[in-house]
Amino acid sequence: MGKKKHLVVLSGAGISAESGIKTFRDSGGLWEGHDVMEVASPEGWRRNRQLVQNFYNQRRKQLLECEPNHAHVILADLEKDFDVSIITQNVDDLHERAGSTKVIHLHGELKKAQSTLDPSLVYELNGWEIKDGDKCEKGSQLRPFIVWFGEQVPKMDEAMEIVAQADIFLVVGTSLQVYPAAGLVDYVPVSSKIYLIDPKNPEIGLSKKVVYIPENATYGINTFEKVIKSII
Repeated sequence: MGKKKHLVVLSGAGISAESGIKTFRDSGGLWEGHDVMEVASPEGWRRNRQLVQNFYNQRRKQLLECEPNHAHVILADLEKDFDVSIITQNVDDLHERAGSTKVIHLHGELKKAQSTLDPSLVYELNGWEIKDGDKCEKGSQLRPFIVWFGEQVPKMDEAMEIVAQADIFLVVGTSLQVYPAAGLVDYVPVSSKIYLIDPKNPEIGLSKKVVYIPENATYGINTFEKVIKSII
């Protein structure tokens, strides 16, 4: 058996939404009733730290009640036949819980905390809460390990290198509107196949040829699986 083809997946909020995790992209900029800039920006954190902590504590609590869906499971199962790398814009751990072993979180991870003094200090959370007074080893308050609006995306360079090595590139659950993540498609090699699963027909103006699968994540992944398994 030869070397496995490298399948790189860019996943977004649409795949998690089918597990019951609410997103803000389709609700007028509101996330669980909050203006996203109140709960997902450094300014919001400085203005009302308690509101931000409570918001993410509730998101973690909600995540405990959610399970990976069919799309997550199929992507994990594809590791049997492909070298699969998942680059996700999502902050949940549903890909990992489904069994995917190589996952990069561009926008942070809900179940981790970060030092407000030293961003390189990141900690796994035991429970679902970060409380006022929870501090890092250098004595500063812990904050959610989330890349907020206006902050750098630290794993972007690593993601670009992975995409540049893709034999097959799949976009699922994202309409390629959020930058810089949407720009990753520009790094896909010219010789590689690109597949886009999206129930709407997004106006993305890609110069590369794209195989479009007009379905939601859980149905579209079935179609995608059949297509790529036929080319092994």
